[in-house]
Amino acid sequence: MNINKVAAVFLAASCVSLAACGDAEAPVAETSEAGIPGMTITDGRMVLNAVEGNPAAVYFNLNYDGDRGLAVRKASVEGASSAMLHEYADNQGRREMMEALPITLSKGTKLAFEPGSRHVMAMGLSPDLKAGGTTNVTLTVSGGKTMTFPVEIVAAGDADR
Repeated sequence: MNINKVAAVFLAASCVSLAACGDAEAPVAETSEAGIPGMTITDGRMVLNAVEGNPAAVYFNLNYDGDRGLAVRKASVEGASSAMLHEYADNQGRREMMEALPITLSKGTKLAFEPGSRHVMAMGLSPDLKAGGTTNVTLTVSGGKTMTFPVEIVAAGDADR
């Protein structure tokens, strides 16, 4: 990707972030440069941990109506040193959180990334990420395309949002 395309992607992502600051329910606009045709993300939020320095969790709703099957392979969070897709599974009668395998998407898929289920864990958070602010999350799918969307940052006590 050349520098002009990179600049266009960042400009588009900035515009989407500013437009969505006050409305976490609004779907993210898709672009031909950065986005995944048929994918919309709504209700994005990052819940900070009550213990400073511990990971935060990112929740959102993902709808996919694209014609091509895909798999979400990884996530990144702006302002975090690393991020992982997580889910819960039963292990010898105990429910445990673990890193998720690629999450497959086909036309009509609707997924909730929510507490006690799928989510993105964000580790090594910048001190600049504070409740009331926003940051961007990027999902990467098979084939390398990405979808970047804004999330509202909320305190642990406001996690029921």
